[in-house]
Amino acid sequence: MKILVIPDVHLKPWIFDRAMEIMESSDCVRAVCVGDIADDWDLQRDAELYEETMKKAVEFAKKYPDTLWCYGNHDLAYLWDKYDHPGFSVYAKDTVCEYFNILDETVDLAIMHRVDNVLFSHAGLTKEFVDYYLAEYRDDVNALVDAVNGMDEAALWDDISPLWARPQYNYVDGDMYPPEYFQVVGHTPVRSIINQGDLLTVDVFSTDRMGRPIGTEDFCWVDTVTKEWGIIS
Repeated sequence: MKILVIPDVHLKPWIFDRAMEIMESSDCVRAVCVGDIADDWDLQRDAELYEETMKKAVEFAKKYPDTLWCYGNHDLAYLWDKYDHPGFSVYAKDTVCEYFNILDETVDLAIMHRVDNVLFSHAGLTKEFVDYYLAEYRDDVNALVDAVNGMDEAALWDDISPLWARPQYNYVDGDMYPPEYFQVVGHTPVRSIINQGDLLTVDVFSTDRMGRPIGTEDFCWVDTVTKEWGIIS
């Protein structure tokens, strides 16, 4: 199954316009959003941009209700009242929560999704996290994903969790779990989409503090059976 990956949005509503164009013109049969719709540098007071972005997310969700959505740390900061989270907007809190409630009623919204041989999450499921929190589920991937999605704030608001992990920095083969699965994540800004064997990082739309793009702003597709992937031009 060829899936369009929608990377970290961070208040760029036009990303959803481009994603709709790709869904209409390509052979992608489904989409996955890897989270962080909310927040960007110094935009906390721009409540209108928050609402525009969330509306566009809901528009995409209603047009493609079989899209799978992953929570990002910036998204859950609002649902979990993390007022000290970087980028948190007190002006937009009610708006973000309201639209996430609509998303939750419209699509499958979770921490992690499995499709065939691919795991999608915001930051990735590492062996370290599984060994520490989920060792009893180690041999059953479906139970493992269900357990992750059932975890509470106490475990998930952890630097090694699928909301916060950054395995790209010191990547070693075998860091991700389960080892036979391909993982697709955002969270860590990269200059171009990078494949580290069993880990594909797609956060190429994020900007620096001056608002300049860090990455190439490319979308990609992933074949969830063969674990192949490619750039969408």
